[in-house]
Amino acid sequence: MRCIMIRGPLGVGKSTVAKEVAEKIGGVYVSVDEILEQHGLDKVNDGEGIPLENFLKANTFILEGVMREEKPVVIDGNFYHKEQIEQLVNAPGNNVAVFTLKAPVETCLTRDKARSKSYGEDATRAVHMLVSRFDYGTMIHTENQMIEETVQAVLDDLVK
Repeated sequence: MRCIMIRGPLGVGKSTVAKEVAEKIGGVYVSVDEILEQHGLDKVNDGEGIPLENFLKANTFILEGVMREEKPVVIDGNFYHKEQIEQLVNAPGNNVAVFTLKAPVETCLTRDKARSKSYGEDATRAVHMLVSRFDYGTMIHTENQMIEETVQAVLDDLVK
């Protein structure tokens, strides 16, 4: 199974890029946020974000269901716990490419304010800090890029 993981902070462009990549490669789009919400796992601990164990439970749903797809799977999420990424990367039979989208917190704040469902400044800053604790996979800086350029950078890296 080919799996493409798009990670980064709120407002960096993950969802838009992941949906576009999935469409271009004929893949399946999966939102970790939607899985967390559907299963009541989206509860936040002050200053710590959503606990690791909730993300690991979400991974179970991904691995048990969506990962059986014949098509490539494009997963969109913050992935601010390295263990969550590694659980998916190290799952038997998985071939995972990880992309970390990066932008300064001020850019993410501006983008978050422009969306129809804003998460707000506190959440955006907190998630940016959590995601920025470590890099994983291929880094793509989105601050001065159009969505199409970021999508193309992902696609170009996949054919290397």
